[in-house]
Amino acid sequence: MVRRVLLVLLAVLLPVLGVSVAGAAPQLQTWQPKPFPMTTPWSTQVGPDNALPEYPRPQLTRPDWQNLNGVWQYRAAAAGDAPPIGQTLAQSILVPYPVESALSGIQAHSDRMWYRRTFTVPAGWSGRRVQLNFGAVDWQADVWVNGTKVGTHKGGYGRFSFDVTDRLRAGDNELIVGVYAPVDSGSQPIGKQRKAPSSIFYTASSGIWQTVWLEPTPAAHVTRLDVTPDVPNNRVAVTVHGAGAGGQTATVTVKSGDTVIGSASGPVDTVIQVPVPKAHLWSPDDPFLYDLTVALGDDAVGSYFGMRTISKAVLDGVVRPTLNGRFVMSVGTLDQGFWPDGLYTAPTDDALKFDLQAHKDLGFNTVRKHIKVEPDRWYYWADKLGLMVWQDMPAMRTSPAPDLAAKATFEAELREMVDQHRSDTSIVQWIPFNEGWGEYDSSRIADMVKDSDPSRLVNNNSGSNCCGTDGGNGDVIDDHRYVGPGNTSKPSRARIAVLGEFGGLGLRVTGHEWQPGKGSGYEMVPGGAALTDRYVSLDWGAQRLQSRNGLSAVIYTQLTDVENEVNGLYTYDRQVLKVDTAQVRAANRALIEGTPVRVAAPLPVDHRISLNVTTVPYVDRYVRHANGLGYTAHVDTTSTALLKQDATWTVRTGLGDKSCYSFESVNDPGQYLRHAGSRVRLAAKDGTSEFNRDATWCSRPSVTSAGISLEALDFPGKYLRHYNSELWLAADGGTHAYESHTSFGPDVTWMVAAPWAS
Repeated sequence: MVRRVLLVLLAVLLPVLGVSVAGAAPQLQTWQPKPFPMTTPWSTQVGPDNALPEYPRPQLTRPDWQNLNGVWQYRAAAAGDAPPIGQTLAQSILVPYPVESALSGIQAHSDRMWYRRTFTVPAGWSGRRVQLNFGAVDWQADVWVNGTKVGTHKGGYGRFSFDVTDRLRAGDNELIVGVYAPVDSGSQPIGKQRKAPSSIFYTASSGIWQTVWLEPTPAAHVTRLDVTPDVPNNRVAVTVHGAGAGGQTATVTVKSGDTVIGSASGPVDTVIQVPVPKAHLWSPDDPFLYDLTVALGDDAVGSYFGMRTISKAVLDGVVRPTLNGRFVMSVGTLDQGFWPDGLYTAPTDDALKFDLQAHKDLGFNTVRKHIKVEPDRWYYWADKLGLMVWQDMPAMRTSPAPDLAAKATFEAELREMVDQHRSDTSIVQWIPFNEGWGEYDSSRIADMVKDSDPSRLVNNNSGSNCCGTDGGNGDVIDDHRYVGPGNTSKPSRARIAVLGEFGGLGLRVTGHEWQPGKGSGYEMVPGGAALTDRYVSLDWGAQRLQSRNGLSAVIYTQLTDVENEVNGLYTYDRQVLKVDTAQVRAANRALIEGTPVRVAAPLPVDHRISLNVTTVPYVDRYVRHANGLGYTAHVDTTSTALLKQDATWTVRTGLGDKSCYSFESVNDPGQYLRHAGSRVRLAAKDGTSEFNRDATWCSRPSVTSAGISLEALDFPGKYLRHYNSELWLAADGGTHAYESHTSFGPDVTWMVAAPWAS
């Protein structure tokens, strides 16, 4: 009896102490989320009964399906472990949230892991094939149904399916998924995931991270639709890919509402041309979508598409990207797609939509999906809301250089990405590499992507000015400049010029930080008003580059904070918008529409001011005149009365343009600051139009920091600059020494200070 009692006590206590008991089934834990590092508006809406309940594949829909999201059993694994067939796994995980996320209920990484659940096939599906579908699993997934392995998939960002019909049985069926996710200890594409996140790299998102579902199909059924609009020929090209459908004919029908627009039939796996006369074109301002239905034998699927063209054209001597035959300035953000509660997986579909709607509300027309591939519903919302998408390929780790096996994996996953998203209306550009991370053969890879999808632009390496190499081909020259916008590269005869990353203005918001006090940005600002002003000034700087350098697109870093990067317009939890919506929207729309961005930084007319240098370490200097020329000089309370007067100016309404300003000397009334032969000097008003215009300066928001820049009325892009204590009219990166790009931004930025001579 005593021995039996001891055995019972050991059976109870040893599992508590972490010791397994042979033959004892583990007790399944009830799922609950781990503590949220930060709480989004949707964190507490998620539970076992509503984990992403929406149909996950909007461009190939079927009415019958069964969602397998919800609570699964889970156990960390080791290399060589046998699949836990028929075993209860002790932990509960909420699928499809990554194992490292709070919403998963695990919040811990394991390189290898097991998932297990049971399911029952609806009786109404009898006589049809059953497809087991995965939105995405990072990275390798091995799948067993009722003890038999049904397949393997490698790649963390692509959807995949297995026909499991022949492995099914009546009643409960067992589904086991084994996952291998080495993150940055492997050489596969991982984007910004890291096991030890820091700086611009973030927490890993391993395991099942998109929806898992079952659906019944006929034996001959559609597996993929490739849809390419052909606006010049008033048609849409549709390739219907199928399984078990060799030699069969598919019928494709285009509708607008209940009205049939066109219909055509053709063999599976060939291009079917469907007429779309007088097409209603898709654009960010009018994101019109047509409905599409496909019939293949007994199979019928739904889809949609937009009619639009993407190309390049020489306009006014500059190579520009075109949408529907006209240049549209692309203004967007870097969107990284991380969430504090779900990491790679947005907590709800409303959350997924939120980020894209935020772009629209803030006046953007573009989003760069940064080294991540999103679930299909993200692209659906981009299509429906109207945003042009630049799609990055998730990068491999930054070092070491990829070997042959890594390159093969990268190219296989790149092809998978292009194939699976070639029908997304919103995608206008493919970006295989970012800043040289894992880069190799960039020219060949760009050509490979262009050959696969000639309907879109290809950017061979975003950020080639700073990092990695420019393959010299593709459609895009892409600079990264922080804070910028700087002096961007100009387009070539064949490639457009874009600013693929800039900005990065940082603002910590108390109570909304990943690790309080540790957040950083490329330039920290003190508050929301300052952030708004700086953002608008960057848009203004981008607008001058649009006309001066032929710049065609700008991508601001970034929409939201991500972990300890606090350079978002929103906080990471999406609880706080840091900027003024109306001002940011107005600036973005002006940049897109070609109207002036914040035309002037107001100055106090008929009041005295002094102009203070902002370039470190010369911040004790002020604009002054001496012997008829303009200089900067140290001025303080001990300076002579004459020097204080020389450094004081009366602001007048612009002599040559009333929307700008002229600066009259306090101690030499009637004499003004003007440029002549690029040297800035003091000269008496002579009544000529030339003088009036040379003595007129337009006050602009600073392109680099708080303060103003003074642009010459008749020389857009040229500013009042100090160089070796002398005042010059200078362009950024011009041919003269005083136009050096080095320190240009601070040198043309002035703080309006109290007058030294009252």
